[in-house]
Parts: sequence; structure tokens; C-alpha cells
Amino acid sequence: MGRHGFGRGEYKYFAYPLPDLIARLRPALYARLRDVANRWNETMGIDIRYPEQHEAFLKRCHDAGQARPTPLLLQYGVGDYNCLHQDLYGEHVFPLQVAILLSAPGRDFTGGEFVLTEQRPRMQSRPEVVPLAQGDAVAFAVHVRPVQGTRGPYRVNLRHGVSRIRSGHRHTVGVIFHDAK
Repeated sequence: MGRHGFGRGEYKYFAYPLPDLIARLRPALYARLRDVANRWNETMGIDIRYPEQHEAFLKRCHDAGQARPTPLLLQYGVGDYNCLHQDLYGEHVFPLQVAILLSAPGRDFTGGEFVLTEQRPRMQSRPEVVPLAQGDAVAFAVHVRPVQGTRGPYRVNLRHGVSRIRSGHRHTVGVIFHDAK
């Protein structure tokens, strides 16, 4: 991560063919999040809709030159962290992604909280720490999400990251549904 300015730690994208567990998990999670993604886009006035099957969405990505898989494994040690960022890898972006914590907080590592920030229009950013236990998953916005305001819905820009690891090692699987250029 350091050489790219993303923080400190290691990440490794899986290659095609994906490991069996990831290959089954990705379309299963997509199926559960697709309706949310379509509802968000409708609410925000974005014309893009996501097909029933993840395979059809990946074809859209691949036809646009986005053919590199994006699910990844992340590893952090003492002093490591992940800067606030968005996982945007091309024109076709599925608006949600999932992180699954593989390590046990308090036993395997300390620190290393999953952090989200909302950059609200004409307001200060709002951080949120998402407490995760080993095996927990969090689904979150890749880029923007709709928020209901007093004058109707508006878009909130989100970024995510991981706070500094104070001890031990933290491992996470990231499931991103769009492929990269």
C-alpha cells in the first residue's frame, strides 16, 4: 500500500479463476444487494440499473475493457492502516461493496477499526466506526449514497479505510462487484 500512497499494509487481488469460495460469494452477495443498488440509483436520478445476474453485470464491465477481478485479501500488521478512499476502477461501478473481517479483534489485533466518512454537501465530514467481530461483514457505498434531506434526497460522498493497527495482525477479504481496467 505504501508505494501507492494508500497507507501501510499489504493487499493482493485474486486472479481469474477466482477461488471457489469467492467465486460463489460474489454473485450471492450481488443478488442480495442489487435491489438496494437499483433503488439508490433511482432515488439519486441515476439512469443505470443493474441486471438480475452478476454474470451479466460483469459482461458489461468486460465489454468496456474492465476485465481484471477486484476481490482482494488485505493484511495489516503493527502500525499499518488504510487511508480513506473509494474503490472506483472504471466507468462501470456497482455502488456497494462488502468487507469481511477474518481476524478476531482483541485477540488477533488491536486498533484497526473499519472507518467510514460521509462528506455531506456544505457541511463537515462525519466519521463512523463500524465495530466488526471475526466473521462479520459490512456492506457499504463505494462512492455515493442517497440521504433524505428536508428538500428531498441528495447524494452523500463516502470514503472508507482502516485505522492504525496497534498490535497483532488483521486480515480482511474485500468483495468488490465491478471489475477493473
